[in-house]
Amino acid sequence: MRLSYLFTFIFFIYVTTYTNKTFGQAGGVFYSIKGTFATTDNTPARDVVVQLLQAADKKLVKLEYTDAQGAFSFDHLPEGQYLIATQSMAYTPWLSATVTLNKNTLLGTIRLQTTTTTLREANVTAAKPFIQQQYDKTTLNVAGSISAAGSTALEVLEKAPGITIDQNDNIAMRGRQGVLVMMDGKLVPMSGQELANLLRNLSANQIEKIDLITNPSAQYDAAGNAGIIDIRLRKGHQSGTNGNVSLSYGQGVYPKINPSVNFNSKMKKVNLFGSYNYNYRQFMNDLTIERQFYDAAGHYTGGINYDNFFRLGFNTHNARLGADYNITPDITVGVVANGIFNKGNITSDSRAESFDIQQQKTGSFTTIGDNHPQRNNGSINLNYKHRLDSSGKELSVDLDYARFSNDELQNYRTSYFDLQQGQSKPDYRLFGNLSGELSIKSVKADYTQPLKSLDARLDAGIKSSWVKADNDVRFFDRSSGTDILDTGKSNRFVYDENINAAYLNASKKWARLSIQLGLRVENTIAKGLQVTNKENFDRNYTQFFPSGYVGYAFNKTHDLGISLSRRINRPSYRELNPFKVFLDPLTYSTGNPYLKPEITNSFELTHTFKEKYITKLGFSTTTDNILEVLSPDKEPNSVIQTGHNLARYNYYNISFSVPFTVGRWWNSTNEALAYYGEYKGDLANTHLNASRVSFNLNSINSITISPNTTMELTATYNSRTYYGFLDVKGVWFMGIGAQRQLWNKKASVKLNLSDVFFTNYTNAVTRLTGYGETFFQRRDSRVFTITFNYKFGGNGSGGGNKKAGGAEEEKRRAG
Repeated sequence: MRLSYLFTFIFFIYVTTYTNKTFGQAGGVFYSIKGTFATTDNTPARDVVVQLLQAADKKLVKLEYTDAQGAFSFDHLPEGQYLIATQSMAYTPWLSATVTLNKNTLLGTIRLQTTTTTLREANVTAAKPFIQQQYDKTTLNVAGSISAAGSTALEVLEKAPGITIDQNDNIAMRGRQGVLVMMDGKLVPMSGQELANLLRNLSANQIEKIDLITNPSAQYDAAGNAGIIDIRLRKGHQSGTNGNVSLSYGQGVYPKINPSVNFNSKMKKVNLFGSYNYNYRQFMNDLTIERQFYDAAGHYTGGINYDNFFRLGFNTHNARLGADYNITPDITVGVVANGIFNKGNITSDSRAESFDIQQQKTGSFTTIGDNHPQRNNGSINLNYKHRLDSSGKELSVDLDYARFSNDELQNYRTSYFDLQQGQSKPDYRLFGNLSGELSIKSVKADYTQPLKSLDARLDAGIKSSWVKADNDVRFFDRSSGTDILDTGKSNRFVYDENINAAYLNASKKWARLSIQLGLRVENTIAKGLQVTNKENFDRNYTQFFPSGYVGYAFNKTHDLGISLSRRINRPSYRELNPFKVFLDPLTYSTGNPYLKPEITNSFELTHTFKEKYITKLGFSTTTDNILEVLSPDKEPNSVIQTGHNLARYNYYNISFSVPFTVGRWWNSTNEALAYYGEYKGDLANTHLNASRVSFNLNSINSITISPNTTMELTATYNSRTYYGFLDVKGVWFMGIGAQRQLWNKKASVKLNLSDVFFTNYTNAVTRLTGYGETFFQRRDSRVFTITFNYKFGGNGSGGGNKKAGGAEEEKRRAG
């Protein structure tokens, strides 16, 4: 009911405002400002960001881009005094004198000077740095990165400051798991290996930028207690038809091939955009494990040593097609459709040796696996945006539907041997038929209302989403030559979830002080059913999520900001699903239907020195922290991995962002993060009280050799750290790349070598009551990649992609 009241309120404001605008101003008079930008040699200045500002306070009114002829136009403007300003990495900024608008005004042709000077925001010549630090987020400008060429989204994230990915493909931000991943502002309903597989099959060529948001405002979903990773895909806005094609080949232990094409076509009121990407990747995972089992007194009772090798291959087709239509200069409707079609082949070879209480070998077994996963993901978004007037009033509506399907055939054969390598018992053959469907429906409406009398801004919105998951897992014992259903491993799990949310967010900015306060309320209704044994659960809870920010600019040298937020991380449907997943005869994973969502309260203090050097000091505390725990199972020498709620996790952090330049040829962005994680609680018959100070160091260096040749050097160090019971040793790795511009910068060749010294591996130890484990994991991380990219459709055709990200940020801050 409360949501319906809020929606009615927003709709009433919208209708009232639009009616007042339509009828109240019907008798008013409106004018236009037009002009053309060109260079000193009379070449049209394309894709220049043109800003219309109020002359009194330089507040942004509208934003446009010059077309292929360098022309721009601001229409339907009331009388007043305005300024025209430009922003472009290719031209010197220009600011007009005051334009008194009381008639249609033609500014004529304005000459812009080309520039190679360093931009204040970008700190590099005519290009954005790979990393940009802001108060509330870190932005990775993937489109212009050399080291990202030919990479996947997961590989780009692995090099990002403060991001780590563990041996189970769980993503952590600043040492904290529970990260929410979004694409173009839409939630990706996956976690762990499923999410990692999706990111492995998303080429960096399709990505414009990635925002790492540590303390999101109330406008974002409350999920993601460690922060949000928002992946923004490429989308152009410039006139005409343009785009780029690329082809990359990578060679590590196994080959990787990635051709792709992106295009954008803007004609008058219609903007069409799309992309197609094919990704063929083979890679490996080499994993050795030493397991030890103990009795209640802590005495060694036996152990197993594993040597596992996995070879993975995937063929992925990723297509995206969309269109925007400007019904009027103020009303835009759009549609975007995405499809990801993936087929894989995973072979595994697991060799294990078992030991008795005297640590003497008692026998061995091998498990050979041959799995064929197939995942098809499709989604469609319908969007509507109405700019109600020039003051900043705006209504936007999004309708989304997504469907994810997963089918996988698994074949395992386990052979048992005695000390003389003779067969000790018959082979165990297991066949699995795994299928799953996940559908998501959501509707969202956002309204922005400037409060002129207070010189403030109010944002409000509602959102409802419906998720339905249906997973049918069937395992058959084929040891006897016939299929016998294994009821202990088979199950069907149906999960339904409905989340209804509403938020209010108010912000105001004075000369030095800025404040933002927000409140989000979310009601969650979830139902789960195990069809096989008829077990079910039913949950219904409502929670409030306040957030806020206070910033103060002491002078041009020092800025200080404080942010607070409360967030939630709900267990995924797979984490709740209690059926067992077979890994080998003595290793299983399973969900926990009794998992509770974890709640995190966060505080962060941000200091900016000379708008360049950023220091962040933070603290958060998480209750019911969800941890994946390996512990002894009922059968002798067997282990099971499942999620548990830990009583509390406290987290303290401090980070420094230090960019510097040497002349115009070397630009370096460096981040140092120190954090202290403290785990407290009782899990798996063990009292956990683990804490340690850990460090992450990240450096991205761009070196300009000539106007057409640049190099990039990246380095990352992650120190020893804890993840619950898991004690992970430190790791470091480096990457190097080079780029050469060709054919008047219409084409480029990029060379990149990741993990130069093959040092990016995982070495960890876990200890708890009755069990201990040491493992070493190495993946196909050292890859040499060559990428050729060609832009078509006129000079700077790649600029439309860059422009989309910059424009979105400016429009968000406007008003």
